[in-house]
Amino acid sequence: MRPTMCVAVIALMLLACEREKRDFRANPPAPRAVTLSPLQPGGTLVVNKSRGPYEYNAYAINEGKALFGQFNCSGCHAHGGGGMGPALMDSDWIYGSEPENIFATIAEGRPNGMPSFRERLTNDQIWRLVAYVQAMSGQLSKDAEPSRDDAMSYRTSEQRTPKAKPTAAFDPPASER
Repeated sequence: MRPTMCVAVIALMLLACEREKRDFRANPPAPRAVTLSPLQPGGTLVVNKSRGPYEYNAYAINEGKALFGQFNCSGCHAHGGGGMGPALMDSDWIYGSEPENIFATIAEGRPNGMPSFRERLTNDQIWRLVAYVQAMSGQLSKDAEPSRDDAMSYRTSEQRTPKAKPTAAFDPPASER
């Protein structure tokens, strides 16, 4: 083949490749209703199970990983293994493992230690953190994987952890909800 023909074939092959869609301007909304127990005042509340907006976006999961480090979440959660704060890589979740529950925990905080980050983070940044926290517990699809952390190679990538269905560890007392 002639060199010009090879260049044309390679250019066509590169143009045919699809890339992951990255929408840099979107700001996902906050979830509407978060429930911790089936007991609600008034009529029956129907809550649809939802997914986070970045569940299949490796770039956003990696951004959440960077935010996790920048906001020193490891100071309490010890890289997801649990320390002063609860573990994020096990199947016991106090306030629920649904994306909207994780969002509410980050945004509003929880009693006895978890501060509110509502004033420090945008909704978009909180959703990226939600995606990373779900990735640490193996809840997300293995298609989207955050980059490996070369400085800390003590374990495999978050997305390679086996899938475990998080369960509520206990129902916190009503005064702590």
